[in-house]
Amino acid sequence: MKLVFYMLRKFVAIFLGSMIFSVLILSLTDLLLNIWGYVSKSVPSSAIFHIMILYIPKATWYSVPIAMLFATAYMLSDLYAKNELLAVFACGISLFRFTFPLMILSVFMSVGLFMFNDAVVAKSYEKKMALQNKVLDNETEYDNSNVVVMSEGGKIIYKAEYFDSRFERLYSLYVLYRNNDRSFDGLIYAESAVWASDHWELSNASFYKQDKNGYHIYPVDYDHLFRLMEPPDTFRRNSINVEEVTAAEAKQYILQLEKSGLPSNEAKAEYYKKYAFSFVVLVVVLLAIGLSGKTRKNVLIVSLALSITAVVLFYVMQMITMLMARFGTIPPVFGEWFPVVFFVCISALLLKYART
Repeated sequence: MKLVFYMLRKFVAIFLGSMIFSVLILSLTDLLLNIWGYVSKSVPSSAIFHIMILYIPKATWYSVPIAMLFATAYMLSDLYAKNELLAVFACGISLFRFTFPLMILSVFMSVGLFMFNDAVVAKSYEKKMALQNKVLDNETEYDNSNVVVMSEGGKIIYKAEYFDSRFERLYSLYVLYRNNDRSFDGLIYAESAVWASDHWELSNASFYKQDKNGYHIYPVDYDHLFRLMEPPDTFRRNSINVEEVTAAEAKQYILQLEKSGLPSNEAKAEYYKKYAFSFVVLVVVLLAIGLSGKTRKNVLIVSLALSITAVVLFYVMQMITMLMARFGTIPPVFGEWFPVVFFVCISALLLKYART
């Protein structure tokens, strides 16, 4: 037990130091990427500082795996260099058994990282982007034109010339009704429609229905009006960033995209990233354990170089697979989980042949 506390004490000190450094670097990088916009728009320093504060949770979320990787690699390499691990191995304790508490800690941190992202990061990042867009005059426009939305599994198809998000109103609205066999049931045309709490109220509506003598105009009946319950959010311009919402909200958003027949691969890839990225903490710990002990000299430099190399390789692979998922080359779930599974396999291989 004393050995575990000794290892964790060394680990925590390095982890906190590297995490603070990583958060600082990411925050300064985000500032530098937008500094020209702030200067050109004469943004007050108080607003810039507020944006940086709101970005800290997101930077922390990104920094945890990096800090875990470096802290584990440096701590174990330092123990190797000082021959302390040789004494541990001489007592019959394997590397796997010695580092098992770190693996358990990484599992808890993976779960905690997901919960932290859902409860804190998503909301703070949304506020950060909203404030940043406001001061840089990059306000998001939710109005939409030439809208086509499918509802009830394709039984109802909405087509509107324009959607006004501010007043939640549709203009030049056509609503096509289809039977269970996808045959034509009827068509409603309305000059406009406004959302009234739980349904659409139509203005100057006409209902076209077919019988054996052809098409005729009838009054719009209640049964068809009652089914016009598709919420206004479905008609908004597709501009929701999955990074800025919780996992539950992202799932609901994806369901709306699929229901409307709109592309959803990019949103799905970002949704799976919320889960997969949390498990990166466990991956980097396994990777660091496998990479440790490769040298006894320049432990700090070697550990830092190995950590940076591993992080760059992971993010490059993730970027490639995410792009492939967005363009439909591979399923979205593979886009995010493949790099994780790949590095788990590499880590297991390194751990098998690690010095012990």
